[in-house]
Amino acid sequence: MNLLKDNIPKLFKKLALPASVGMLFQTLYNIVDTFFAGKISPEALSALSKSFPLYFIIVATSIGVTVAGTSLIANSIGENKKENALNYFTHIILYGILISFVVTYLGLNFSERVFYIMESTKEVTNLGLEYTNIIFSGSIIFILVVALNSLLNAEGDTKTYRNILILTFFLNIILNPILIFGFLFIPALGVKGIAIATIIAQSVSLIILLVKVLKNHRVKKITKEYLSPKLFFFKNIFFQSIPIIVSICAYSVTATIVFTYVGMSGEYATAGYGAGTRIEQVVLLPILGINTALISIIAQNFGAKNFSRIKETYFTAIKYSFMIMILSGVTVYLLASIITAFFSNDPQVIDFGTRYLKISAFVLPAYPIFFLSNGFFMALKKSENAMINNFLRNLLMPIFIFYLANYLSADFNSFFWLWVAFNWIFSLILLTF
Repeated sequence: MNLLKDNIPKLFKKLALPASVGMLFQTLYNIVDTFFAGKISPEALSALSKSFPLYFIIVATSIGVTVAGTSLIANSIGENKKENALNYFTHIILYGILISFVVTYLGLNFSERVFYIMESTKEVTNLGLEYTNIIFSGSIIFILVVALNSLLNAEGDTKTYRNILILTFFLNIILNPILIFGFLFIPALGVKGIAIATIIAQSVSLIILLVKVLKNHRVKKITKEYLSPKLFFFKNIFFQSIPIIVSICAYSVTATIVFTYVGMSGEYATAGYGAGTRIEQVVLLPILGINTALISIIAQNFGAKNFSRIKETYFTAIKYSFMIMILSGVTVYLLASIITAFFSNDPQVIDFGTRYLKISAFVLPAYPIFFLSNGFFMALKKSENAMINNFLRNLLMPIFIFYLANYLSADFNSFFWLWVAFNWIFSLILLTF
């Protein structure tokens, strides 16, 4: 496909659909983990839910690395600067290795404090650490996977990663019960088993992607010169990735704030809310797929100075996403209780999860404006705009909602209705901007 000339709606179908399917299986992967955690105990489900703000540090770093790699490589391809494209690819790999050491250090040294900030019991904290310590020890694998995939994304190949995510999803279904509950000579590892299964699946992804990338016609032209570190490329990658990493990490603060407020209603409220957020992730998958397509299309066209196609791409993405989220909101509202019961048979957990999803259904159409605007800024190499966007929405707004909810003595439902109102206000202001 030609990202500079082909029909834009058709490009979205070709790029977004494989990316969305891949992300669907990635999220189903997480849902499988949540499902099996619920089978261990409500406390294990709460622990896995509360590990999300910590795990999101790896997610944020991965997004920063892949978006920086994709946008800079795609921009170089659009400008027809072949040497720059190769230099950015080799340097994104080196950069990914370096930043993974920082992520591992932070995760292993500060996770326990975060669990206690969220008012976790000692049992939930210990279970959470069993999971996060293993995950953070393998963070280099997660980050190298997305660094390698950034080249494929830049070229418009979203199918390879989709196929890998489908494979690892089925691998996880097999590994989870074996490692959690034990089988033959394998001991029952509980929550640790969920983490080990993830590390094994990510390692398989890394091997497959490495083999695929080494066969790429561009990569075959890499010489020793491209492997020599150059400050110019590191600097550009750093300033393209760090704002998005830091700002998305602010979402970890958001999640911590929300879990802290929800935790005031007890660990079962946390478990119900945690189960509900997994469904939200599934619903948002088409938007993330569209965002992947948006970054690839806009980055190449920005390099080629096709400005009219940039505008058309952004508004086409907004239109498709809004329609999808309206339909998703209706579905989530109608099926809220059935969805939550999938994760737990405890009546309290089901009640809290159902209440959250019925409220969440009303905010879903507001989310695409935030995600797609971030992708738009990153593709134009205006990462500072994405950082401001994330800082306002993922840090200042949640803190304000938290204190307002405290002032109003808001209960579980009222807190999330405030969340709906302020997200809509923010999204409409952002779209106007």
